[in-house]
Amino acid sequence: MNRTDRLYAIVEELRAVAPRLRTARELAQRYEVSIRTIERDITALQQAGIPVYADVGRRGGYALDKSMSLPPLNFTPAEAVALAVALDNSRATPFADAGRSALRKILAVMRETDAEAARDLVACVRRVERPDQPPAEQIPAVIEHAIEIGRVLRIDYIDRFEAHSAREVEPMAFVDGVNGWYLVAWCRLRDNSRCFRLDRIRAVTMTDSPFPRRLLDPTAAAPPDRVVRAVGF
Repeated sequence: MNRTDRLYAIVEELRAVAPRLRTARELAQRYEVSIRTIERDITALQQAGIPVYADVGRRGGYALDKSMSLPPLNFTPAEAVALAVALDNSRATPFADAGRSALRKILAVMRETDAEAARDLVACVRRVERPDQPPAEQIPAVIEHAIEIGRVLRIDYIDRFEAHSAREVEPMAFVDGVNGWYLVAWCRLRDNSRCFRLDRIRAVTMTDSPFPRRLLDPTAAAPPDRVVRAVGF
């Protein structure tokens, strides 16, 4: 678990048990770091304005202000496993890493008995992968982030005729097709929307340039091989 995920998990842990306390030793054991690391994490959270307070003494520890506390998430073990299976089946989809991070946060704030039951249940699920199946290529995180915050991308692209071009594009959406994932973007070179196959993007960097949000035309956004349905919650 990286530090950002651990900081979030600590807050959710304290939120779940509030108004009870968690000691630095308990948190260190849970997240497999040193007590000193937990103390630095708590200081960082306090400096960021999170209302974590320390109760000193032999029975002391850390707690979150009651106004920030919520009941534990009511995910069942089966629901958590269903999410884990879905995420494992989507390792090369947009925001897959964010999905796995979200699942870790869910497990961190579930009731301990439910989280342990989910870990036991997920051990009953297995996947068989073909030995000749090529590994799925991960979607570059920089593209995900550019769509999220609305920043222009600079890409080096190879089209189906092997022609190379350098373009600045305004990323709008991901679209799934038979040949993999496409980036739908407003191409400043062509002054129109275009679909770019992600596996043909040879290099990509995010610029500091924001762009105005454009309405996505579903017909213009379709890749050449398939029109697919929208994804929703």
